[in-house]
Amino acid sequence: VQLVESGGGLVQPGGSLRLSCAASGFTFSRFAMSWFRQVPGKQRELVARITSGRDSTDYADSVKGRFTISRDNAKNTVNLQMNSLKSDDTAVYYCRANFDFLSYWGQGTQVTVSS
Repeated sequence: VQLVESGGGLVQPGGSLRLSCAASGFTFSRFAMSWFRQVPGKQRELVARITSGRDSTDYADSVKGRFTISRDNAKNTVNLQMNSLKSDDTAVYYCRANFDFLSYWGQGTQVTVSS
């Protein structure tokens, strides 16, 4: 099983980034996919989630209206489009796949929002 995040980097406040997570080694379409983020000294927090099947989405209040999660089951990828970025969005972003009791994590990608 592998989850490989990409797309992180340095961006100015108000800018945009698109994170991608490439999955392999499991039946991607059956798994709910999520993006979490973590800053040093704080708990990892859920940013956005997309279910399997109907592709229902949920977002943390702090990112609603700015971030959009999407998935492509044909390519086994999940994306996070991040717009209007703020300094508070600076964190390591992690991709997670879960189904029933199974949970897989990526290694994370750093997003830094700074002028």
